[in-house]
Amino acid sequence: MLLAGSQLIQTPVLSLQTGAKLAVANIPLIDPTNLKIVAYVLEGPLLTEQPSLLRTDDIRELSTIGMIVDSSDEFIGLEDVIKIEKLYHLGFNLLGMNVVDETKHKLGKVEDYSVESDNFVIQQLNVKRGILKALTETSLLVHRSQIVEINDHNIIVRTTAKKLEAVAKPERLSYVNPFRSSSPQAENSDV
Repeated sequence: MLLAGSQLIQTPVLSLQTGAKLAVANIPLIDPTNLKIVAYVLEGPLLTEQPSLLRTDDIRELSTIGMIVDSSDEFIGLEDVIKIEKLYHLGFNLLGMNVVDETKHKLGKVEDYSVESDNFVIQQLNVKRGILKALTETSLLVHRSQIVEINDHNIIVRTTAKKLEAVAKPERLSYVNPFRSSSPQAENSDV
């Protein structure tokens, strides 16, 4: 099921053992190479380490009441997993990034994204158009298959517009009307 990424921010993290609220998921750590949410930075008074993180692989269930984990033993510190530490220090934030097409034409900025609830892979980007485009068009949805490249400043997407080939000019042929003669005839007044 697809969920809005903004819907998962400030989501309570609940323990399956005790049923108590352990923390709140705050910031997603997104891997820019595959657009997968690897972990969430947590906030809460019961956390022993700062920052504490929750790997998305350790989330047992995502329900309407929050993210359900086995226990607080699932929380990790920053230095526990090297890949997560690198992503944390990278500081990649998808929201607010410019979206351009292959011809460097700016399409807008990422306003939100849609996440697959089973594996936390980002499937779609919701792109907010510029001021002038927003007057005539609604927001733009970009599927992950349309993304060509992600760099430090831009997300480059595949261009959907096709280049038009020049149309050959038609030759002007002289057209002769068979019902008109080339020399006008005098009108017959007898008729």
